Amino acid sequence: MSLSAEERKAIVTFRIEKAFRAYNEAVGVIGNKYWETIANRLYYAAYNAVSALLVANGDTVHTHSGVIHLFGLHFIQEKRMSADMGRLYHNLFTLRQTGDYDDTYGLSAEDVMPYVEPTKLLINQVAELAKQLIDKQE
Repeated sequence: MSLSAEERKAIVTFRIEKAFRAYNEAVGVIGNKYWETIANRLYYAAYNAVSALLVANGDTVHTHSGVIHLFGLHFIQEKRMSADMGRLYHNLFTLRQTGDYDDTYGLSAEDVMPYVEPTKLLINQVAELAKQLIDKQE
């Protein structure tokens, strides 16, 4: 299904807003030490931002692994974003998987806190790049 420029912009805007909400949810529960919840919200903050970027780029993706793959292919390999951002996104995915599904390991502050500020940087960079892509299409 092909999206109009207006539909694409609306989806990108919504997903970027959703990314910032998820990030704020993560930061909001740090004081409660809900490390698995924080890891989950950080990942979904990044996921929503990156999926918005892919929509802005004209890509259609239906799986988390597809988002990882196309982000790497179109933005990391093409050096439109740094390799560090690609590693961060992949690490957030792994952290979320551990927190959500691993029955033998609970996340700790040491696991999660190093990702809080870098995730904010990722979201900001992705949001700016998505805006640039959308603005070019208008």
